[in-house]
Amino acid sequence: MELPERDGDGYLVDMSQWSPELGRAMAEADGIELDDDKWEQILKAREFYDEYSVVPPIRKFAKYLKADQKEMFKMWMTGPMKPITKYGGLPKPTGCV
Repeated sequence: MELPERDGDGYLVDMSQWSPELGRAMAEADGIELDDDKWEQILKAREFYDEYSVVPPIRKFAKYLKADQKEMFKMWMTGPMKPITKYGGLPKPTGCV
């Protein structure tokens, strides 16, 4: 799959181009494996964004998922909101630099 234009951080320039297949292809191109748990978090982030029109900070998102924030960090091996939003075709979280 040919990836559409992404910015310097790997986020889609045009969010409307996102699809589940594209999200998976972007992760694969970045060398990230998306298991079912990670994919579920990506879909829940999209659900949250559709409902509130904002990308939540990790604390609020972990509470929304009823998940342990520390476990999310372990799962993603980094700040979880950046890859979750990137592969979910969402805007970059404001807390990420």
